Amino acid sequence: MSAFTRLVRFVEGDATFYGDFLDTQDGRYTIQKLHGSPFTKLEDSGKVVTTDTLAAPKYPAVFNKPADALAGPFDDVKVHPEARSMLDWEGELAFVVGKDAKNVSEEDAMDYILGYTASNDVSARNFQIPEVCGWQFGYAKSFDGFAPIGHTIVSAKAVSNPLEARITTKVNGVIKQDSNTSDLIFGAGKILSHLSRGTTIRAGTVVMTGTPSGVRWSREPKEFLKDGDVVEIEVEGVGMIRNTIRFHE
Repeated sequence: MSAFTRLVRFVEGDATFYGDFLDTQDGRYTIQKLHGSPFTKLEDSGKVVTTDTLAAPKYPAVFNKPADALAGPFDDVKVHPEARSMLDWEGELAFVVGKDAKNVSEEDAMDYILGYTASNDVSARNFQIPEVCGWQFGYAKSFDGFAPIGHTIVSAKAVSNPLEARITTKVNGVIKQDSNTSDLIFGAGKILSHLSRGTTIRAGTVVMTGTPSGVRWSREPKEFLKDGDVVEIEVEGVGMIRNTIRFHE
């Protein structure tokens, strides 16, 4: 079972800790304090704390997936032998850039978004452990086929509010993630504005916006994807993808 439902980082004294968000009132947050790290193991400390300071990052984490990581909505995901041991899912809302963007303000960023689709940021966690990768996560997520996306791009005009869409991930029919895009730290406009700072983001670029809680990485025991597992991701009002995991030599 997962050690948390809604993971946060918070400041207590001069140190930063992980915790399970419980409630907020009058600008203060109630948090179940956890020991450890989501990259190794999290355990309940038995202590509930209140704080007014959450340690959210100032900017979104960024990594690139190569074009060959793309896969269709119902394609098999064929996994290299060395990427199998800690294979994980990340159901995400993705957006497609509709025109070249550079130095775009957050206020104008939505005008550059063509539309939205469902996606799975497939990740080989054995290559994502900080002690192994030096906090460089791109390699773990860049294998061929590790970026399945939907078969349609839903027009930005047809999505009433991309920050209020339910996201569900099922593995072999069992719900593993059930959350909402309202939990995202950074919305699509803020992400695109950040990406385009001094950098040209070409039309046609697909941007994944982050995953909610429920990935296998954060659960105990850490039972990862296996050969033949079927992963189904649905974003409310946007679409669904369903991919079968295949181990091949």
